[in-house]
This record gives sequence, C-alpha cells and structure tokens, in this order.
Amino acid sequence: MIVKNPGLNPDVFIVGDNILSPIGKTTDENLSALKHGISGVKKNDEINIVASLFEWNKIDIDKSYTKFENLLILSITNAIKQSGFNIDDQTALIISSTKGNISLLETEEHTKDLNKRIALHSSAKLVTDHFGFKTQPIVVSNACISGVLAILTGMRWIKSGQYENVIVSGADVVSEFVLSGFKSFQALSDTVCRPFDKDRTGLNLGEGAATVILSKNKKNENDVKVSSGAISNDANHISGPSRTGEELAFAIKKALLDAGITAHDVGYISAHGTATNYNDEMEANAINLAGLQKVPLNSLKGYYGHTLGAAGLIESVIAIHAIKDGVILPSPGFTENGVTHPVNVTTEILNTPIKHALKTASGFGGCNAAMIFSK
Repeated sequence: MIVKNPGLNPDVFIVGDNILSPIGKTTDENLSALKHGISGVKKNDEINIVASLFEWNKIDIDKSYTKFENLLILSITNAIKQSGFNIDDQTALIISSTKGNISLLETEEHTKDLNKRIALHSSAKLVTDHFGFKTQPIVVSNACISGVLAILTGMRWIKSGQYENVIVSGADVVSEFVLSGFKSFQALSDTVCRPFDKDRTGLNLGEGAATVILSKNKKNENDVKVSSGAISNDANHISGPSRTGEELAFAIKKALLDAGITAHDVGYISAHGTATNYNDEMEANAINLAGLQKVPLNSLKGYYGHTLGAAGLIESVIAIHAIKDGVILPSPGFTENGVTHPVNVTTEILNTPIKHALKTASGFGGCNAAMIFSK
C-alpha cells in the first residue's frame, strides 16, 4: 500500500462502538446487563451444549444476507448511528471472523457458487456495498486473536497516514462445524465456564458481533485512545498454547514499550481467559512474566462465551468503557485460584480510576496479541 502522509503518526481514537450479543443489541444494553450480573450463557437443549446463543426470531434479519453478514451489518449500523459518524473516501473497513459463512456447508448444495459464497472476502464485499464504502475492505482471520489484530491493523493504517478513519467489525455464529471441532478437543464445559478457577472444566461457545470506529480526529473529550499493540507466535503446537507463556509476555512487553508506559501504569487487564486448563495457565504465566500479576483482571467469557472472531472486539469495547467509567466488572465463576502463578481476578464490581488498560488474546496456531487502550 502507498503511504499518503509518511511520518504523520497521529493518535488514534475510538469514536464509536457497538456490541450485539444475546444480552443486548447496543453497548449500553450490554453494559447494563453485565452490571446486573446477567449472562447469555445457558443450557441449549436443542444442540445439547452450554453456550450464549441468539434467539434469531428476535433479530431483524434481512434474508438477502446470511446470519453472519446480518450481525456485521446490524452492529456497524448501530455504531454509526450512536456516534453520528459519516463514511467518506478516507474511511476503510476491516472485517474480523474465524469462520464466517462456513455453516452454509451444512445446509447448501456443494457447488462452485457456494465455494465463492462462503469465502470471507465475499461477505466483506457485500457489507462494503451495503454501506457504500469507497475503499477496498480487508478481512482479518487469525484464530481467536482476530478481533484484537483487526483493531491493531486499523490503528496502523491510520498512524501510517493511509486512512483517516477505519471501521472494524467482527462476528461469528455457532455451527455444527465449530461445535465438532471443539468437541473433538473435549474443550467444552457442561456448566458455565470458570476462567482461572481451580474447578474450571473448559469453555463455552458464544455468538456475537462488535464494532469500533477508529479515527485520527477526536470526537468527544472522553474518547479513549488506542495507544499500541503487538503480536507474537508460540510456534508450539497447532492447537496447544505455549507451556511457558513467554511468547504472550513478549507481546505484552512490546505493547507496553510502544505505548511508552510500564507495568505499573496498567490499571486493568481484560484477559482472554477461556477457562481451559492450558490457556489459563499460559496466560497467567505471561501476565506474571510481564510483572502484571497484581493488576485487577477479569474474563468476560462467563457472560458471552467464546465468540471467536468477535471476542477480541467485544472485550475491547468493554475495556474502553471500563476506562471511561472507572468500573471493572467481576469475572463470573471465579472462587479460588487454579493457576500456578496467581493473577488478581476480580470477583465483584470494582470502582477505580483507569488510565491504561491491557487487552490480551491467544489462539490456535500459537498466535498471541496484546493491546493498550488509554484515557
């Protein structure tokens, strides 16, 4: 890509956001539900799993689009409406997802047209056309760090002068394809997940979407800044994380360095916290290696389940509002530490000033991401 304004390196602000989930259609609805301890995770008798799933008959679906595409369109529409943002020729679109329309393989005849339809770039083009973007969209699909990596990509686009604004939106839905994969790992819990707890038995899946609007132009005085981000890879195993946490710790330390802060400046950690044995152990190791073991931390997976390509975005939006409101939400299901190197898991609503928040994420293939949001 051609850099239009080399050396500009502006600040990047979040000027709009949305969370669309089974517990709310807007960010405000989601925040209210979380503060009242409401979770979308429950037993679904139809497919016999504990998960956070949409009641699709209650969502305004446009049948010319798939469920996945509808989630993206609804989330972006709300973020634009809430922020009063206008798309122009300096606005780019990034789509984040791990599986997109893969569920069509279960319901449609296998043809060349279907192969084209399930491609993630096909959905990105449809969303682009729906909103009238004048720029070419890109898709970020890198396992469970996709949402965080998409924000990082948008930040870099703006800082390099390629665009003034970037809309980042992510979504995923639960399908038999997704279910069969996690079942094969025996990774699903038959109760609400308990990240970092000694009695954790695995993860819950979830459906959801989220959007953030990034801009070099500050809109409101309390707009939160995307300060920095970094990624790394374990190169350990296709589905198992690092045993040491050194690689995620590397990404965290790099993000801190690029933001010009130290571990002592971080007031809150939004952890990946899947409630699987190996991921929680690795993440706790990394947090300790980065000197952040005393910083208040939560995982939102007990509210939303693991929403895959939407997880990093949903959890980043909550982190952004934690900074704005000075409120850290409890991590549901946690009662007793279950990792070798303890972390400071919150068990009740904590009111505290937050200047810098850290968001972490890890995924299959050994990918890791860390991002710093700042007041």
